[in-house]
Amino acid sequence: MKIPGGAARGETRTCPHCKGTILKSAATCPACGHFLRFEAVRGAREPVAAFQPLRLEGILRQSSLAEGYEYAIVVTVHNDRGEEITRQIVGVGVLKGKENRKVTVSVELYVPDGAKRPRAV
Repeated sequence: MKIPGGAARGETRTCPHCKGTILKSAATCPACGHFLRFEAVRGAREPVAAFQPLRLEGILRQSSLAEGYEYAIVVTVHNDRGEEITRQIVGVGVLKGKENRKVTVSVELYVPDGAKRPRAV
């Protein structure tokens, strides 16, 4: 089934600006926000997230260790058989002194044009 932008549902491409992997149907990059197709500039309807089935927030806090802690934020996606589909490092750094980092991970689901929107459970 073809969706706006001439792509098959779920087809991906690389953003020419930030080099992230994005859906081919996207008119703007969800990572860097740059426009990817002319219709985005002309005001074409960009898919809006239908709902957010997962949202996690946490705070990384530095303890009393003077040198600080290094951290890596890793996101891994598995299929229904438990096989790893992708694993990405989305951020690295160090916490010094009394520094904190707030981390939010969310999943947004989109309803394709013409499809019936699911009922809330």
